[in-house]
Amino acid sequence: MTEVVLDAVNKVYPDGFHAVRDLTLRIPDGELFVLLGPSGCGKSTILRMVAGLEEITSGSLWLSGQLANHLPPRERNLAMVFQNGALYPHRNVHGNISFPLEVAGENDSDSHERIVELSRALGIEETLHRLPSTLSGGQRQRVAMGRALIRQPGIFLMDEPLSNLDAGLRTELRMEIGALVRSLGVTTLYVTHDQTEALTLADRVAILRRGVLEDVGTPQQVYDDPATMFTAAFLSAPPINLVRATVRADQNDGVTLGIGDQQLNLPWSDSRATALVSQHGSFVTVGIRADAMRPDPDGLISGRVRALEFHGHEWLAHVEAGVVLVDAETFRDDEPQQTRQAGRPGVLRRLLRTTGLTAEEAPVNPVSHGGTHRRSDLVFRMENRSGIAAGDTVRLSVDTERMLLFSEDGRRVDKIDR
Repeated sequence: MTEVVLDAVNKVYPDGFHAVRDLTLRIPDGELFVLLGPSGCGKSTILRMVAGLEEITSGSLWLSGQLANHLPPRERNLAMVFQNGALYPHRNVHGNISFPLEVAGENDSDSHERIVELSRALGIEETLHRLPSTLSGGQRQRVAMGRALIRQPGIFLMDEPLSNLDAGLRTELRMEIGALVRSLGVTTLYVTHDQTEALTLADRVAILRRGVLEDVGTPQQVYDDPATMFTAAFLSAPPINLVRATVRADQNDGVTLGIGDQQLNLPWSDSRATALVSQHGSFVTVGIRADAMRPDPDGLISGRVRALEFHGHEWLAHVEAGVVLVDAETFRDDEPQQTRQAGRPGVLRRLLRTTGLTAEEAPVNPVSHGGTHRRSDLVFRMENRSGIAAGDTVRLSVDTERMLLFSEDGRRVDKIDR
């Protein structure tokens, strides 16, 4: 069984830069696991530590049950594909794929049959006698994959292998990659900054930011039920609406979210209302995806349509609604939280009694808002224009079941355990 375990792994460079912080992950045998995040978040560094190309500062790396911190790369039973393929220019496709077998001293006739079979699976059988300079970008990446897989490694590492290809070819090749590695059953770590690649390829995906693990789960879990505001924002196209809201809890009416000069109400029958009690008198961020709002004459949010964007299969409308939007990038996990005075404690205690909580469970000093402000536009999605034009005033209803609620440290208030 080929399993990868990283236990409290840290990477600190000589200049003091902390690239990876206390990372703990378990990738079971045969899983296609994707490391996702923006440039500089530490995902390629993690891959290089697994490969043995970077030393681990602290923590433990286990490969197939063996402590591998100081194991040489050649003894780790893994293969790696880089962004540029890195083929030998003087060798044809057959020669590039066969090179690892030649180094291992395997029989030429047996090797040839394996090469032909693998090249057929990769769709490059007709190119075996061609040089890399005569191949397309997609073909070169297939050759690089073939050279890595021909050794039948226990672990397959891929570092942004599709980033140099055009959009159409990326779509085609990522489908082939997913099908191939699953058919081979090889444990795969795949690094990308592209959310579409991650969501379509992964069995599970880990989202990283500034060397810190933000969230991990299946693609549907991290999209529908993100642990942090950053995860929700990163896994969203068009961008999720992150709206600053005040929280007011009422013993009779439930919890009211004040969004600009407009309000959304959550009754006590909604479990999220109970979760919001501890935020009474402070701010939260409400996450609303573009497809969770729609034009509705009876909608609770109103605003003026500033612009319409046509995307072929849909329209996106930008609405000036007098709200304050929050930037997920401004929340720093490594910065001390600032505090401010909470609301009246007597009112809060009475509200807590009605929900079965105790006063000790509520924070005395809720943290202050940490976001920055952008243009106060909400974005919502439409299948067609529905008679809406720029300059029109619209009312919007919100699918409150799909709202995500974040505290001022960027963490979910209403997180569902999984």
